[in-house]
Amino acid sequence: MKSYYEMIFKRRSIRKFNANLSISEDLMKTIKDKIKTLIPLDSSIRTAFKIVKREETTAKFGEYCILFYSENHPLKLLNAGYMLEQMDLFFTSLSMGACWYGIARTKEKKLDGLDYVIMIAFGKVSSTELRSDISQFNRKKPMEIWQGEFNQKIIDAAILAPSACNSQPWRVQSNPKLITIHRKKNVKTIMTPRIRSYFNMIDMGIFLCFIDILLDYYHIVYTREISTEFNTDTDFVKIAEYNIK
Repeated sequence: MKSYYEMIFKRRSIRKFNANLSISEDLMKTIKDKIKTLIPLDSSIRTAFKIVKREETTAKFGEYCILFYSENHPLKLLNAGYMLEQMDLFFTSLSMGACWYGIARTKEKKLDGLDYVIMIAFGKVSSTELRSDISQFNRKKPMEIWQGEFNQKIIDAAILAPSACNSQPWRVQSNPKLITIHRKKNVKTIMTPRIRSYFNMIDMGIFLCFIDILLDYYHIVYTREISTEFNTDTDFVKIAEYNIK
């Protein structure tokens, strides 16, 4: 996972693609080969991916879309965010543009008996579309997200994770031996409550992907425990705990 580290600081959600550039057959093969190596959050969950031309969906930008399908499972949305964020960062490593596309739809609601979850639109872009400086991020201050003692470089990088409508639903408490991650349900966002939970759970999977990348990069040994009960009346829903060795 640590191989994605440098891409954390360069990725951005791209909505402006270069129509004069197209993905070659060789590059598409590289992308499809990468999909086969993605690490799941939970390997027991059956998933599938399909790459289609953007015109086969309701997406308005990008050359292609990668569609994610999953069996019904308590960790389905977390796993979707965790796996597809690896592709998001991989596209950045190829100097390609990508964007999580929550509102886009596909006619193929099922694939091999699995349910459609979400897609990422992607394509070729001008190199200037990628970030060149961390100041270009629009994120909450670290103290709004993360409370407690921990490696400050990890904190500063973790909060750069993307989220639906930049809602940033993650809240973290930590000490040198334990990281506890919650989802804040009542975040300020333009999303309606009906869809907020769906997309913010995918966002939490993205955040867990970032945490794993960063812990691996800094050679921090840990065990991770994912919650499975997310129906709670409280504003903070426990997502995961990381025990630091």
